[in-house]
Amino acid sequence: MSDRKLLVYGFGGHARSVADVALCCGYTHLAFVDAQARPHETFTGHPVVPTFGDLQGDWSEAIAASGDGSKRQMQLDELTQLGFQVISLLSPRSTIAFNAKVAIGSFVGHHAHIGPGACVGRGAIVNTAAVVEHDTYVGDFAHVSVNATLAGSSRIGNFSMLGAGATVIDRITIGDHTMVGAGSVVIRSIASPGVYAGAPCKPIRKQ
Repeated sequence: MSDRKLLVYGFGGHARSVADVALCCGYTHLAFVDAQARPHETFTGHPVVPTFGDLQGDWSEAIAASGDGSKRQMQLDELTQLGFQVISLLSPRSTIAFNAKVAIGSFVGHHAHIGPGACVGRGAIVNTAAVVEHDTYVGDFAHVSVNATLAGSSRIGNFSMLGAGATVIDRITIGDHTMVGAGSVVIRSIASPGVYAGAPCKPIRKQ
């Protein structure tokens, strides 16, 4: 089997999930770039370095791995400017419908489901065991967190996040830059950016 190498930009919690999926996808060599890396730090035997200049060897494929959407956008743009081939990383343990679309730089975790006609935007995260049902839209740099459910024909905007275990019923629209708290149930569309939580979901703080 030929060596496959992946550069992971970031070394926070989400980067560890990225690493696990990458190894399951057949990547044999990983390297992490994170400004907070400690001297000689490694993760499961793979190097963690503070700058791109500290990388050893040639690296072409890369993925932005911050859990924060705005930071992930900056990472992805920097990788592109530096000439890396930014990939999408889709767990072989996920299910993705034949006509679903997943844009470049996105991550789909183990046991996630993306239904028919769904569209996942650039640099988005569909995390472990999340459900993105038929004809839904996940915006650029959005995050559908672990065990969250986006029911059919719903939409979550750019840079928005569904917390762990949150549920959005069918035909709901959540706008850009909106955070929905863990375990919330969204039964009405949300137009104004801000933080929302509860069952049913209510505004906690509007921008």
